Amino acid sequence: MLTKRIIPCLDIKDGRTVKGINFIDLRDAGDPVELGAAYAQQGADELVFLDISATNEKRKTFSQLVKDIAIHVNIPFTVGGGISSVADVAPLLEAGADKVSINSAAVKRPELIDELAKAFGSQFVVLAIDARKVDNHWLVHTHGGKQPTDKKLFSWAKEGQERGAGEILFTSMDHDGTKQGYAIDPLSKLNQLLRIPVIASGGAGRMEDFLEAFVIGKADAALAATLFHFGEIKIPVLKEYLRSKELLIRF
Repeated sequence: MLTKRIIPCLDIKDGRTVKGINFIDLRDAGDPVELGAAYAQQGADELVFLDISATNEKRKTFSQLVKDIAIHVNIPFTVGGGISSVADVAPLLEAGADKVSINSAAVKRPELIDELAKAFGSQFVVLAIDARKVDNHWLVHTHGGKQPTDKKLFSWAKEGQERGAGEILFTSMDHDGTKQGYAIDPLSKLNQLLRIPVIASGGAGRMEDFLEAFVIGKADAALAATLFHFGEIKIPVLKEYLRSKELLIRF
């Protein structure tokens, strides 16, 4: 059994970490560089930094912020937001990012996944999928969850895998920020369907929610934001709890 990963996510807007509920009502959660460094020290396995307004503002992710993060972080970190070409990735790599996350641009032009995988390797490409349940179907949304599409979660995740994505980051928009637990059913289905790792995102409220994501949902990693940013759950305590449940956890 592979080691399960705990991944804090920092959504960044105007240079600050923010967090909302169901992708709206954002509130300030602190400086992303300071938070990232603190999480690395606390034992986070990886970090994800998402420039959530880059696509809507039609600009690229700030490479200077990536540099600032890289100086203070000694664990792998993924950067996303505004990435739409191979050329966009080089400055992020040079700045210190270990992986990139793509979302809206990949939905618009799926060939982007192939191009990035060919240029940098599948292990470098994380396909982020934001979806919510509409008329009994999990529909993919883009532009920070603002634009619904006709793509369906499971077929899009499978296509992403076949095109060369190395991981799927699935966020349930219905669960995001609610602290009611992850979307276990679609998470489990994704893990049955795919051979690449799946990261669970959206809805963590208790340590038991992480356990369910790993044991029932079969997630390879669990991502959370609100709980960590506001000190409701400490990463070392969470890891001790998960290890007590006989999960393979890195310390």
